[in-house]
Amino acid sequence: MIEGEKKCMLGYGCARLPLLDANDQGSIDYQLFSELVDAYIARGGCYFDTAYMYHAYQSEVAVGKVVVDRYPREKLVITSKLPIGMLKSKEQQDAIFSEQLQKCHVDFFDIYLLHSVMRNNIGIAEKLESFSFVLKKKDEGKIRHIGISFHDSPELLEQILIGHPEIEYVQLQINYLDWEDSVVQSGACHEVAVKHDKKIIVMEPVRGGTLANVPQDIADKIYEREGLSPAAFALRYAAGLQNVNYVLSGMSAIKQVIENTELLHKQIITGEGDKELASEVAEYIRKAIVIPCTSCHYCTSGCPKQIPIPEYISLYNSYRLGNDHDATKKNYFTNQKYYYGTVMRHFPRASECIECGQCEKVCPQHINCIEVLKKIKDCFEN
Repeated sequence: MIEGEKKCMLGYGCARLPLLDANDQGSIDYQLFSELVDAYIARGGCYFDTAYMYHAYQSEVAVGKVVVDRYPREKLVITSKLPIGMLKSKEQQDAIFSEQLQKCHVDFFDIYLLHSVMRNNIGIAEKLESFSFVLKKKDEGKIRHIGISFHDSPELLEQILIGHPEIEYVQLQINYLDWEDSVVQSGACHEVAVKHDKKIIVMEPVRGGTLANVPQDIADKIYEREGLSPAAFALRYAAGLQNVNYVLSGMSAIKQVIENTELLHKQIITGEGDKELASEVAEYIRKAIVIPCTSCHYCTSGCPKQIPIPEYISLYNSYRLGNDHDATKKNYFTNQKYYYGTVMRHFPRASECIECGQCEKVCPQHINCIEVLKKIKDCFEN
């Protein structure tokens, strides 16, 4: 925790805030977000995780207005990130950092991370001396703690932590579905961070909502065995892991805030029974979920055609889940095709992809988006 004084294991993730228009990532519902923040802080919350590109560059603005302007700064932990994937020069780092401070209405960040570090952008960070940049800002008192948000192999994480021992925090995608995943490798990355004694921030503990929206029979089994909702079960799994300081949750309803704060503020530690059940549930979901998208929207910010890739993937996964694993849902395809048509009224269809590859370069899940869009086209447009 931050210096031991502002303790709140549950962090508020601000990458998926409530929207007034589902087709406009910048249309944040400030009234609902304010109500959620009030409930979260009233129940002991203090940690807010945002980033430069979230919500069409509006997430930091929302945190500034709804959180920082309305609550004492000394009671808050504000985290943002340097978007190394979009950097072109050293000077740009200073400009973006100053803009972020202004948007968030703060004089310093409690934690500041290099954003979405992967093999295809770590070279940018090294070339532009991004680690030295954040250390300089720390020396100036504008950053209290530094770290990285990481989306790659345990081997690369090991290399980075050896080369940059100044890193204090590592933000990792950790959940029981990705624990042994061959691409995400949550378990192996966690092991490397613990080996280097780094403090861990967990992102995607419910895998972009996948682990919260499991089939009813699985949800019933989790409740019967653990007395928890699927989302709470996933959060508890992540919270009980070694060196975990914060677990992020993108909460969009008061009920979620209440349940999550009750669970994590009690800091209930995972037991062997949890691990056994988690393994069972993960195996079921792994067979059902075709494309491991977490709806982070990194792919859409630079798409020249503005194709809503995460929304289309969600519809495709829902279709496959319903048709491949529940034969009673006879009209599931029709429903998903209808919604696909609704989204297309506002955005280009999957078939309009020009195969530039921008989306694949920034995808934290390393999804072959071009091929996926072809499958979506075949499914919903033919």
